[in-house]
Amino acid sequence: MTNKNLYFLLAGVVVISFFVNGCKKEKQSSIPGLLTYGTWRLGSVMEYKYLGDSQTSVDTLECDSVQIFKFNDDKTCSYTNFDCNPTTMSGTWSLSDTKLYLFADITYPDITSAGTKQPFINSHITNLGEFSMVLETGDLQTYYTANDKRTIRRYGFTRIKPAIAK
Repeated sequence: MTNKNLYFLLAGVVVISFFVNGCKKEKQSSIPGLLTYGTWRLGSVMEYKYLGDSQTSVDTLECDSVQIFKFNDDKTCSYTNFDCNPTTMSGTWSLSDTKLYLFADITYPDITSAGTKQPFINSHITNLGEFSMVLETGDLQTYYTANDKRTIRRYGFTRIKPAIAK
């Protein structure tokens, strides 16, 4: 009789420990860690123009300056040499609930309109890995008509890992 009680007690402890460990789960995501480890160097910018769902042109935008996008753990970010402009702009960043969109409020002066632009305020994360990141910005609406003109810029970055201190 005592062995039966011992088995029931042991089974109960196992069930309770599984239940307690299951309840301790927290929302964890590796995406913020991927963004903040090291800095991101721009490799290419492609600009796609569409009329409805038909692509009308593709342009490669070039710049001789090294462009760097840096994300920090405190949710601040900076971009150096955006559009070949030799300055560093700062802002804050966050992710959508789905982790598919990056919201970075970096603001830079727009020479053509004498106003300002926020190129990464609503960026679709197309690819994010240990060594590469691709962001799409521009006219990213889900639904569009056959007469809608859209421009989407695709930014391709590669990671520059931080130096390991000895």
